[in-house]
Amino acid sequence: MKIPYTSLLLLLIGGILAKAEAQRLRNPLDFPILLSGNFGELRSNHFHSGIDFKTQGAEGKPVHAVQEGYVSRISVSPWGYGNGLYITHPDGTTTVYGHLREFSKKIADYVKARQYERESFNVDLRLTPDLLPVERDEVVALSGNTGSSGGPHLHFEVRDTETEELLDPLDYFLDRITDTRPPKIQGIQIVPIEGKGVVNGKSGKLERKAVATKEGELTIAGKIEAWGEIGLAVKACDYMDNTTNTYGVRDITLTADSQVIFRSHLDTFSFDETRYLNSFTDYETWKERRSFYTRSFIEPGNRLRFLESVNRGILRVDEPRTYQLAYTLADAFGNTTRLSIRIEGKEQEIPRIDTARAVFFHWGSENRFGAKGIRLVLPRGNLYNDLYFRYSVKEDSAALSATHLLHDKPVPLHGRARLSLFARRDTCADRRQYGVIRLQDGRASWIGGTYRDGWIDAEIRELGSYKIASDTEAPVITPLNRQAWIRGERFVFRLSDNLSGVQSYRGEIDGQFALFEMNNKSVVTYRFDKERLRRGRHELKLTVTDACGNESVYTHPFTW
Repeated sequence: MKIPYTSLLLLLIGGILAKAEAQRLRNPLDFPILLSGNFGELRSNHFHSGIDFKTQGAEGKPVHAVQEGYVSRISVSPWGYGNGLYITHPDGTTTVYGHLREFSKKIADYVKARQYERESFNVDLRLTPDLLPVERDEVVALSGNTGSSGGPHLHFEVRDTETEELLDPLDYFLDRITDTRPPKIQGIQIVPIEGKGVVNGKSGKLERKAVATKEGELTIAGKIEAWGEIGLAVKACDYMDNTTNTYGVRDITLTADSQVIFRSHLDTFSFDETRYLNSFTDYETWKERRSFYTRSFIEPGNRLRFLESVNRGILRVDEPRTYQLAYTLADAFGNTTRLSIRIEGKEQEIPRIDTARAVFFHWGSENRFGAKGIRLVLPRGNLYNDLYFRYSVKEDSAALSATHLLHDKPVPLHGRARLSLFARRDTCADRRQYGVIRLQDGRASWIGGTYRDGWIDAEIRELGSYKIASDTEAPVITPLNRQAWIRGERFVFRLSDNLSGVQSYRGEIDGQFALFEMNNKSVVTYRFDKERLRRGRHELKLTVTDACGNESVYTHPFTW
């Protein structure tokens, strides 16, 4: 069913009014709101699941509970949200606070007790409502830069407690943020559907920049002549007042001859949908140039629920006339940008799909491939579109296996595929030291796997270049600023590994577990715990193991 453009404007206005009715949450910080990231921003393999509050470029800012509730979950990790806090509220929502430097005392005491019980720095704790109730305005933490964070800020989410679906937190703070700036369109892609469309005589993607006319209308530079089935993609960012940051675009609508054929309204999604971003955007362009084009057509394996379309957003050009298309982009505050596009229908030969030396993989089926030294299984649901899979191999007699190239272009997988490679030599007494590695841009990344009768079985998330390697080297434990340990009442080490990565570590003092905290640069720190460490002579022991079972031990006698 086609949606008229006038109805689109009514939908946008209605959405703004609905947001005004959203419950007003307390600002989790004590100063005016400025954001460094918004909900649904395009990230590597995922949508951004919340909003990022700026913390004035510093750590240690008080973080308040935005409404009453109870602490329902606490996560501590060197990665992800770092120190993360989850508070469940009576209205059916749960708010999440990530990258915290530290928790409030009552929460920190609870966490530390559990870490010593489990003898682990990494914990993911689920709490009952009676354990840690909190009041609105209560300081529950200090802001930080822990986990996978690129600088001091507060990551904040709103989730539906029952379903854990993510909601756009911006709706709760609209009255305290100034935004008069519309999204900006940088350019578009015209994408012929393989074997069914052509643009300017070619079957490849065509990129065009957005330019402003003398009258101020935004349009596309350059000739576009097409025939058959084509899709469009747009490169765009949003902006807010008082910051230089760029943000994701919340609402994208594409019309053809004044009728809506595609709309994306990104104000909610679930975690099991987030990897569909790799179909929502042009994955190949992202991998090769780190540039996001958001598609306005839907591949058959894309199950994002916030997309609406006619004929999956694909435009059929089958008449020798001018097709008038337009993008309308809008943000949560109603600021809009419009881009006009003219496509000339010109009959031209549509290139056939090159199927030579290719194996057909259907997007809706399980797909299998086998050749000398390789087995590949793609379970159903992994592909977003049909694929003519091309395989090649590079032999290397000095290596444990050949290098297997799985397809000639980057292809993401929604789940995990099973890859088995055969080792031509079996030289490791400890078979845990074998693993599959991914080769990309001259770098090797460890995938791992398990040994099975000469084969290494692994799981992969995208097609690419793979081979077998071994990791026989133990991790390296490097003391940092050793001369200041006793005076500063803390031990600090950097942990590193040559290939498979540090899998686990354990600190002990006099044979008893000692809590070493790890940051995202693999630096571990033990702060002298005066409740558990008495004065006198002691021996520190730090044991570090990589993903292949290689182990290093560092011991240090000390007097405190």
